[in-house]
Amino acid sequence: MPASGKNFAREYAREHGFPFFSTGDVVREECTRRGWEPTGENLARISDELRALDPTEMTRRVLEMVEEKMEADPHHGEWGMVAGNGGAVVPVFLEGMRSWDEIALIRSRFPATVVAFVVGRETRRRRYLSRGRSDDDPRLFDERDMREIGYGIGVPIALADVYILNEGTPDETRRSFSLAVKSVMREDGKREQGERVEKGIRERAESG
Repeated sequence: MPASGKNFAREYAREHGFPFFSTGDVVREECTRRGWEPTGENLARISDELRALDPTEMTRRVLEMVEEKMEADPHHGEWGMVAGNGGAVVPVFLEGMRSWDEIALIRSRFPATVVAFVVGRETRRRRYLSRGRSDDDPRLFDERDMREIGYGIGVPIALADVYILNEGTPDETRRSFSLAVKSVMREDGKREQGERVEKGIRERAESG
């Protein structure tokens, strides 16, 4: 939901050098391509148009960006795979999915953990009004909430794998998110290692 704290994920990815992709960036790029001002009304219009084509359209574009970056990156084999530093998985961050169909699309291509930032509505409203972004029109807060609920965002929030409560200080939220990411990376690393061991056992059994 707007002003729930998703930007902590972007900040974390940037600080640690992890790949980060956002459906909001897709909308802003489309706005720039059309030569429009990035106002709340214009971004909402583009978002509605793209989702009218296909509810998963923006996530499809994000996944295309991910695959393009992977092809261009000589180390792309490490993305989402077990790295050589103690079995940790290198995560790729995707932000801005608004429906379960988008989650299903991502999981049809990559393993994924859904993280939801949760915060009370009045706290979100206060933060929304104070952050000063060009698309944060105070007149549109309620409308924007209802639009995202209409997209189906309630289902990914309800079925998320991890919740980050963002009612405290920024440092508390950063700490909670960091611990959650490290936990997911450890578990994914263990799973990848287990799958490799099982694969090796099967291959040896077949060759024997």
